[in-house]
Amino acid sequence: MIYIHFIINPISGSGKHNLSASYILSQFPKNKYKIEVDYTNQKKHAIELTKAAIAQNPDYIIACGGDGTINEVASSLIGTSIKLGIVPVGSGNGLASNLNIPRDFDKAIAIIKKGHATAMDVGQVNDKYFFSNMGIGIDALIIKKYERAGKRTLPAYIKAAMSSSLEFKPQKTIVHFDNKTLEINPLMLFISNSNEMGYNMSLTPKASLQDGLLDMIVIPKLSFLEKIMLGFNVLRNSIEKFKKAQHFLVKEIQIEMPSKIFIDSQIDGEQHNLKTNKLNIKILPGALNVLVDL
Repeated sequence: MIYIHFIINPISGSGKHNLSASYILSQFPKNKYKIEVDYTNQKKHAIELTKAAIAQNPDYIIACGGDGTINEVASSLIGTSIKLGIVPVGSGNGLASNLNIPRDFDKAIAIIKKGHATAMDVGQVNDKYFFSNMGIGIDALIIKKYERAGKRTLPAYIKAAMSSSLEFKPQKTIVHFDNKTLEINPLMLFISNSNEMGYNMSLTPKASLQDGLLDMIVIPKLSFLEKIMLGFNVLRNSIEKFKKAQHFLVKEIQIEMPSKIFIDSQIDGEQHNLKTNKLNIKILPGALNVLVDL
């Protein structure tokens, strides 16, 4: 008997998905599977539900949502033997795309039934985990505006990006890694574990979830025209053609923003106000077992 616990975010992807407990139960024969289903009702509720589920010792816990929901569930699974499954019903679905998990419910459920797992790397920033990416530049402001818009759509994201490009003011940032020190005022300081941000866009198309490395992109202050060029390259997944973007492969990074008390960030596409001006970021190789289609 395989015990699977599903956690569904009913408002992922603007709440337009129709993933239901009755559908899930219909997919798993009762003589082979024990199935439980919970629904989140607010931000961070998935953390609470996952911890309660862990106490029941299931074989798999399935995150049904977008990158934010996946982060809440997966963060609680670090250090356990429980495998993460994903049914992507969010807006961007960057991590699911990187893992080749389809949005089609039947196909995503089929992957869960096969039970094939692989170990993927996990990023850590202070006491938080990230599975796709995190950033402390203009992307953090974009996510803040995107969340306030109330619409999880690509046009809403582009609108937030355009507004942020006019408003964002780069701040002095000191970055230490590999015995190097950068003193910069970045438009963007983006650190990625995966090869996609969501909506099929990427700043790190060659990033791997299994290389034991983080991809760091540093982009300096830009003119308005250069920002448009950057946006064009991001949409076309051709960031390597943008000459002002610096790319580093790192295992650990220390960041300080001397003029700040708190640091605005985005972690897996969710806005976080970090109550410090110093960040320690590192990779945890193979720290999460996730169900994939091998």
